[in-house]
Amino acid sequence: MSFGDNNPGCGESAKSIEESDINTYSNGTNHSNNNIITIMPSGAISQQPRLSSPTLVKSMFNSPGLSLALQTNIGLRRSREEEDEHESRSGGSENMDGVSADDFDAADNPPRKKRYHRHTPQQIQELESMFKECPHPDEKQRLELSKRLCLETRQVKFWFQNRRTQMKTQLERHDNSLLRQANDKLRAENMSIREALRNPMCSNCGEPAIINEISLEEQHLRIENAGLKDELDRVCALAGKFLGRPITSLPNSNLDTGFVGLNNNNTLPSTLPLEQNFGISMERSMVTNSSNGNGFDRSMERSMFLELALSAMDELVKMAQTNEPLWIRSDQSGRENLNHEEYSRTVSTSCIGLKPNGFVSEASRESGVVIINSLALVETLMDSNRWSEMFPCVIARASTSEVISNGINGTRNGALQLMQTELQVLSPLVPVREVNFLRFCKQHAEGVWAVVDVSIDTFREASSGGAPTFHNCRRLPSGCVVQDMPNGYCKVTWVEHAEYEENNVHQLYKPLLRLGMGFGAQRWVATLQRQCECLVILMSSALPSREHSAISAGGRRSMLKLAQRMTNNFCAGVCASTIHKWNKLNARNMSENIRVMTRKSINDPGEPSGVVLSAATSVWLPVSPLRVFNFLRNEGFRSEWDILSNGGPMQEMAHIAKGHDHGNSVSLLRASAINSNQSSMLILQETCTDASGSLVVYAPVDIPAMHLVMNGGDSAYVALLPSGFAVLPDGRNGGSDNHGGASQTGSLLTVAFQILVNSLPTAKLTVESVETVNNLISCTVQKIKAALQCES
Repeated sequence: MSFGDNNPGCGESAKSIEESDINTYSNGTNHSNNNIITIMPSGAISQQPRLSSPTLVKSMFNSPGLSLALQTNIGLRRSREEEDEHESRSGGSENMDGVSADDFDAADNPPRKKRYHRHTPQQIQELESMFKECPHPDEKQRLELSKRLCLETRQVKFWFQNRRTQMKTQLERHDNSLLRQANDKLRAENMSIREALRNPMCSNCGEPAIINEISLEEQHLRIENAGLKDELDRVCALAGKFLGRPITSLPNSNLDTGFVGLNNNNTLPSTLPLEQNFGISMERSMVTNSSNGNGFDRSMERSMFLELALSAMDELVKMAQTNEPLWIRSDQSGRENLNHEEYSRTVSTSCIGLKPNGFVSEASRESGVVIINSLALVETLMDSNRWSEMFPCVIARASTSEVISNGINGTRNGALQLMQTELQVLSPLVPVREVNFLRFCKQHAEGVWAVVDVSIDTFREASSGGAPTFHNCRRLPSGCVVQDMPNGYCKVTWVEHAEYEENNVHQLYKPLLRLGMGFGAQRWVATLQRQCECLVILMSSALPSREHSAISAGGRRSMLKLAQRMTNNFCAGVCASTIHKWNKLNARNMSENIRVMTRKSINDPGEPSGVVLSAATSVWLPVSPLRVFNFLRNEGFRSEWDILSNGGPMQEMAHIAKGHDHGNSVSLLRASAINSNQSSMLILQETCTDASGSLVVYAPVDIPAMHLVMNGGDSAYVALLPSGFAVLPDGRNGGSDNHGGASQTGSLLTVAFQILVNSLPTAKLTVESVETVNNLISCTVQKIKAALQCES
């Protein structure tokens, strides 16, 4: 029972009840009724069944010792409940439902003299602001709030409890209102159907028909048609949201001619508008193969996935097309920065919920022209294998979990699928980002496509009723809008928006990630441009002037395939992706920034069998990334840091260009022999560079095997273990690319080695092997630093 301003007599009634019931306690029973009435501290009255024996009750309460104990327990319980009630109500605010200090003044209850705290407007404003950001603060956050607002922690705790209750009540009221409206609509349709059944019309002559003339089968058909009409309305509404404009049902809404018009091939009649054809086809492609035991649940889940994908697509298009004030270009770096306040106000659909505690946001947008048409790019993005091959240094692993829709009419328009991926920055100091997401493709116009990704972890767990759990990253609506150009190229506008846990990122790489340069849009666009340029050059019959023409076309393909496998294995060893099962080692004498891992290679034709050791570290250098990259890829300077050079310069034996930039190539190098009895060693090297960073990867290879590859042989059986370097800008001055731009103070260099320490897979790793790798990587870093300081 609650007291409020709308009940002016509540105080007197509560007082009278309390006095009468205290007498009931003292007498043991109440002869006016058959219940024992207990007064609770909050004023509520609870009735309990009377004991079966009145004399027994009276004898129990007449006992002096037991009466004193009961009175003591009742007093303690009352004081404890009154204290809890005081703290709970003092934690609320003026806009909360409950009892305030004025209500107790109106109750006129002098024995209970309590002080209730009424929050100030400033305190309420701070609490509301914190509630919008985090409705479930932890103990540390509540403590900070209590100190800042001069409140007790319990007051803050109860305020958030009451606020969540109020929010839940408001949502329930809204849901009840929607359900009530739907119920009223169904009731009206039911009444109209009953009215139509009372006055049936003959479908042949149009005259009124006698009810007995309608067969039972026809009545069932009418009921089925009514259900089909509701289904059609739902599909049209879904298609209207997909297309961005309202879609009405069939012309004249005649289900007898609309759905019966489907031919034997189960195709739609040609009189259907394009929008309705699209909507129904989309729905059909989603519910295919869902007629199992859980078919209804799977169909509902897929419909919810489509709703999420549509919301994400709307947000992606807005972010790709809107400029200022949503995107503000930096005068220092020239990059576009997201205005988060404007984003929350005009764009955000909150389709995946609030940002988790401890996560930070990163957002970037980049546009560029790519040598590929829109259809080819869309096919590449919707195929997980081709997608990972297009972005080998960004994607460690990618797979498609489920294809919800293949698209409409044999195209990718409307294709929707569940995917998993591991995204990486080539450094052991940056954790790999594991993301489960929806990928949705839509054609907006002729030659204009959009592909959007959005995480589903929170959405899927919320729909199943489970508690939300978060990975170290989640993708907000991200992707690209592709538009064909007249010359066969296409313009790509890429948007990357993510929230990630920053605590696991090393201090060296935090500025880079905060600017969106590690996983941002610039890296995706730059990699896409470089890879498409490489494909065009490889498919061209004309060879660049600097390329060795002695290599056949088959030999070029085999060498490039071998170099691609080498680079992929190098990236997997640096970032410890799940492609290989690496075991991390904790050695005592190792630096904390050096990560050492080991794995066993068994029956792998592309690697030597035995125990493989990988070591990687990242350091900051006070020189530009372009200078570091040019030094490392130059075979003339290789003797200054590479022990495989035998102390002398290396000679380039073969060269395959992968782009117009000299830094994008695959080379075959020969090291100098120490004496006349020793044969020269061959080293396969691949170098890549674009606006987001550079890569130098190399591995010693067997001479007979490389002759076989250069003649067009299968490169899958060439065993190699890669080593190399990744060079990135440090991001401290807003970042700059490797080809000009803003001034750059330094670069981030990652050094990694993979070494076969024992040819027996069952052998155990020794401490000497770990120390050898540690010394090798430390010595290489020191030599590079010394050479860069003296090299002009």
